[in-house]
Amino acid sequence: MNTVIARFKVRPGKEAEAEEAIRKMAASVEAKEPGAQTYIFHRDRKDPSQITVFEIYAGDEASSVHRASDHMAAFNALFGPLFDPASVKITRLERIAGFSR
Repeated sequence: MNTVIARFKVRPGKEAEAEEAIRKMAASVEAKEPGAQTYIFHRDRKDPSQITVFEIYAGDEASSVHRASDHMAAFNALFGPLFDPASVKITRLERIAGFSR
């Protein structure tokens, strides 16, 4: 299993457009990527411009499918207009213990 935590900021004044794009991206991943086991966007309660995406993939192939997808390419194109590309932080993790229900 592969876990990814991605963080980025929404540009000021772009909140509604960003939320629409986020919802569309989550729906696309759910519908088109069976290897994506968890894909959840979170908004920071103290800084609503800060978005964190928690992603769990069945393995390396599922992660690769996600990164190469058309919907990922479309979402990446929004970094600049809606999201601040300088704020992006990606952390790739390997699970060693624990569970999810």
